[in-house]
Amino acid sequence: MENNNLENNDEGVCEVFNSHEDAVERVKGRMPSEEEYAELSEFFKIFGNPTRLKIISLLAVEDLCVCDICDALDLNQTTVSNQLRILRANNLVKYQKEGKMARYSLTDLHIEMIYKVGLEHILE
Repeated sequence: MENNNLENNDEGVCEVFNSHEDAVERVKGRMPSEEEYAELSEFFKIFGNPTRLKIISLLAVEDLCVCDICDALDLNQTTVSNQLRILRANNLVKYQKEGKMARYSLTDLHIEMIYKVGLEHILE
């Protein structure tokens, strides 16, 4: 089956291969290490789950306890807790105990910014 979104033509490709060594050296000098690319790839995989994205979207608005997150997403506590565990393990969310409750928040503004920029991009 052919994908109609793909075109088999040479648009967007150089007609003559002539690498610009100075530009290549500049960009290669700014590339992260292979280990950093691997870590970054794993980081972005965390955003690849709709439930985790929903939790992040809620926490971008306000810190919430697990019960609030469950109610807002209409999910059971086991599901939410499992996703929060993954988010915590990857340092995207943190929690603070308040008596018998655990109130969750995003670890820092970067997480909120990544979420909001991604959302803004798909809404363009």
